[in-house]
Amino acid sequence: MPARIVLVRHGETEWSATGRHTGRTDIPLTEEGRHMARALGERLKRSPWDGLPDALVFTSPLARARETCELAGLGDRAVADPMLMEWDYGAFEGRTGDAIRADGHPGWVIWRDGVPGGETIDQVAARADGFLDRICDEHGRPEHDTVTMDCADRTVVVFAHGHLLRILAARWLGLQPQWGQRLKLGAAALCVLGWEYAAPAVEVWNDTSHLA
Repeated sequence: MPARIVLVRHGETEWSATGRHTGRTDIPLTEEGRHMARALGERLKRSPWDGLPDALVFTSPLARARETCELAGLGDRAVADPMLMEWDYGAFEGRTGDAIRADGHPGWVIWRDGVPGGETIDQVAARADGFLDRICDEHGRPEHDTVTMDCADRTVVVFAHGHLLRILAARWLGLQPQWGQRLKLGAAALCVLGWEYAAPAVEVWNDTSHLA
């Protein structure tokens, strides 16, 4: 098992700044988003992180996550994993929650009501489960493409997206994916999943102190 999993949501994009659902649309960070990513990188250089020299690093293949990873200083060893892509929002891609509720879906909440033409929450959870299974293989040696990586007692760093990471955290805790609704997560926030008395636990959540 990994010693801990460090989760990082990507920095700000034009759509995230205005609350538009950004699933598979591959848009870059804003200048503010790049500033956020660099600030995170400066934090990770300092104690207790010290640059995370022995960490295994994974990123969503989407540009906003990869760019955050690169600007944070970990891009040279990052492995892109399609399991870490954001929720496919289908017909609601690019729309805000307020606009969706005003356009024939009163009271709509994605965690309960889902999206037409996209992924179900259970499908997103299955991807999160698949990733966790890969890094938590009982032998500690998950295979990724042609590379075999030993995750046992290592730090694993994940750069990805808001909804995906909230669902991944819920699944780490053994909870239904809908529990992710209760785990608010800001842009460029840092989280740590670890252990308490040999049970999966949350050590840090939604830490944006590096952006102050």
